[in-house]
Amino acid sequence: MNEKDRGLASEELTDRLTEVFDLVGPLYRRTQRTVEQDVSVEGLSVGVRAVLNLLRQYGPMTTPQMGRAQALSRQFVQRMVNDAAARGLVESAPNPAHKRSSLIRLTEQGQTVITAVIDREREVLRQVGGDLADAEVDTCLRVLSRLLELMGDVDVD
Repeated sequence: MNEKDRGLASEELTDRLTEVFDLVGPLYRRTQRTVEQDVSVEGLSVGVRAVLNLLRQYGPMTTPQMGRAQALSRQFVQRMVNDAAARGLVESAPNPAHKRSSLIRLTEQGQTVITAVIDREREVLRQVGGDLADAEVDTCLRVLSRLLELMGDVDVD
């Protein structure tokens, strides 16, 4: 085992994880600004884009489910759903599991719009180049997933 493969002592690990948080914040904010500029082509806000992407990834969901998935308040998600519905991007459907909480699903137009946004975002990500190894990305995902687990569920309402 070489020096890079050994585990970190508790204080050293804490310092390194702090470095991760110090990068994740600016990365998130810069990405959000970039997405805001990009989705303006379709006239979407970042919040509506998040709702459309959740529905693209997971299929129909309730507003509370979307809020929990993104650690956002149910009220904020409801506003984003209302905005998306007003543009014909999502629609309500009966929820067999719950009479009062409708399922929200993408319309055909919503599917087309979010696919176009994701395709443009993926084109930007292709610019990273080939100097990142698959194992490095796996490690990054593992670290970020562990930190997300550590933060647990938050009460957003």
